[in-house]
Amino acid sequence: MSACIAELCESLLMALLRVLLPARGRHRATSPQLTCREERLQRRRRRELWLAVQGIDVGPRRIHGVELPA
Repeated sequence: MSACIAELCESLLMALLRVLLPARGRHRATSPQLTCREERLQRRRRRELWLAVQGIDVGPRRIHGVELPA
């Protein structure tokens, strides 16, 4: 519940920033709106990638439907 409230606050602040400080130039910051579940998956993938760069293997445990050993 608190995570969804935090995400709501974040989205409101981002909308306010877009209105007050619009992007300039050809490449404007227009990202598609993700649902709470999609954002969570995207964050998880980014965290796993960052940990992999640091040399820590955290996943995935299932690739193409096949369970991998831990």
